[in-house]
Amino acid sequence: MAEKKAAKKAAKSANPAATKADGEAAVLAKIAAMPAPYRAMGERLHAVILRSAPALQPATGYGMPGYAKDGKTVCFFREDKKYMTFGFTQEANLTAEEGAPHQLIEFAWYFTALDDAAEAKLSAIVRKVAR
Repeated sequence: MAEKKAAKKAAKSANPAATKADGEAAVLAKIAAMPAPYRAMGERLHAVILRSAPALQPATGYGMPGYAKDGKTVCFFREDKKYMTFGFTQEANLTAEEGAPHQLIEFAWYFTALDDAAEAKLSAIVRKVAR
């Protein structure tokens, strides 16, 4: 079992481009499985995240699309029954200036539609997190 994990880790470090492509394929598959209208919002969020922070690594975790920096997930999204959730983890290191009070470890937005204003705000925060 340990040998298998070591081999996977070696393969990932040997070809980061392949890992990113695999992660993106898994994220796109999760988005494709979302019901309408969440699928369209997921596609838009995915594009915004990659356009805003191309260095982030797409991956799935806990059954939802996520994006990592230095191997740690910093943001994610998922569809729920009545809305889309977009969140940042504590690894994003956000401060009150970006929208999270200092006492919060992580935070999220919930929406039923993704308009240009929300996209612009999320894009700006994702850019800051990716630095």
